[in-house]
Amino acid sequence: MEAKKEILWIGSSKPDLQSLVGEAQDEIGYALFQAQMGGKSEKAKPFKGFGSANVLEIVVFSIGGTYRGVYTVRFKGVIAVLHVFHKKSTHGIKTSKQDIELIKSRLKLSEEDYNVWMLKEEKKNEKEKSQ
Repeated sequence: MEAKKEILWIGSSKPDLQSLVGEAQDEIGYALFQAQMGGKSEKAKPFKGFGSANVLEIVVFSIGGTYRGVYTVRFKGVIAVLHVFHKKSTHGIKTSKQDIELIKSRLKLSEEDYNVWMLKEEKKNEKEKSQ
């Protein structure tokens, strides 16, 4: 079995998840846990417009509306949560241009955060080896 992956919370994604109604928070949280364990939730699907299956969208339908979480599995040993939001559009299924732009910018930011995380992991491993 694969080791549990770390979560990198990009931007305000963690407090955004924590602010959702209970059911949506639980379902998105569980789907992220499945990704951490190397699996994929039935609620997760490739996010259109990003050219590959390494950016995924979790869609949860609840009494309060539709909630989404977007994450990437692009990096070894981590999943990066890019955006969590309540879809406010009352018509159509398209994600707003504003949300898509935010996801794109956070995807770029996730690369920087991953590099910082990798440096910390390398230092931690070196320290453990020297003890």
